[in-house]
Amino acid sequence: MATVSLEDVRKVYRGGVAAVKGVTLHIADGEFVSLVGPSGCGKSTTLNLIAGLEELSGGTLRIDGEVVNGMSPKERDIAMVFQSYALYPHLDVARNLAFPLEVAGLSRADIEARVREVASGLGLEALLSRRPKELSGGQRQRVALGRALVRRPKVFLFDEPLSNLDAALRTQMRGEIKKLHERLQATFIYVTHDQSEAMTLSDRVVVMSQGEVQQVAPPRELYDAPANLFVAGFFGSPRINQVKPGTLGLAAEDVVLGLRPEHLVVTAQGDESPGALTGLVYLVEPMGAESWVTVDVAGEQLVARAPGDFRAASGTPVSLRFDASKLRRFDAKTGRARASE
Repeated sequence: MATVSLEDVRKVYRGGVAAVKGVTLHIADGEFVSLVGPSGCGKSTTLNLIAGLEELSGGTLRIDGEVVNGMSPKERDIAMVFQSYALYPHLDVARNLAFPLEVAGLSRADIEARVREVASGLGLEALLSRRPKELSGGQRQRVALGRALVRRPKVFLFDEPLSNLDAALRTQMRGEIKKLHERLQATFIYVTHDQSEAMTLSDRVVVMSQGEVQQVAPPRELYDAPANLFVAGFFGSPRINQVKPGTLGLAAEDVVLGLRPEHLVVTAQGDESPGALTGLVYLVEPMGAESWVTVDVAGEQLVARAPGDFRAASGTPVSLRFDASKLRRFDAKTGRARASE
């Protein structure tokens, strides 16, 4: 286990394309940190810089306090789990797990002991004689995890490891990875574009956009107190409503207001309580226990919450109610969060 520190880390490709722009981040020993953001934001490049698969253009990278800028991936004592599994198709599961230990020169007895230990922890005992083509996607990913675990590295790196799985398998594997981290208490750095993965797995989340860090915080803090409009819009499904003050009947300010859909509730038509809004139904999306209703209010479309059995045709008048304490204010020019008033 180890700490990982990035100080003003940069990556500029030929032609002057800046993929990572001065990232500074400290990851504690045993912490689970996710790097999240849209495609092209620099999260995978940052992971590759930590792994040693890319060369830094500037800045300092330390693992367990030691500067590793010039070290090869092997010298950094890290293990990486890829999106593509990267298993050897001609080797069975046991040999895939054993391969990095064979390369490291461990004795046959030590290799067999470690393979048995990892296979038992990941439920792979019955699959040791199978080849990758005989495994499901979830089983292949468990083998890829096992091949990283068997080495007992200082740091585990994950690059979109679940993106090739279907929704049900992603949920299952997400739980397995979380339990694995709880058991090992090792340092995990995890790259994903999936906000739900980042929220459910991480101690802290690093939100990136265009090669820069937008915010670093625990998942709940990112959701409740986003640093800017980008972070506010990236987290949450449905997306946060971004509206002008006048739409909500508030005094005009040079701000954009953020209001989560769950804090905007469809009420009975004709609701005249203070702060109630009126609008026309644009779309109803039943989700089981609740429904998400898109409502046109003064020319802006807002998403609101309604009971699961809510039904209304497009154009139906409805009333909406919101809790003003849940509003978030963002500077209209910079997008940065302003203090709640």
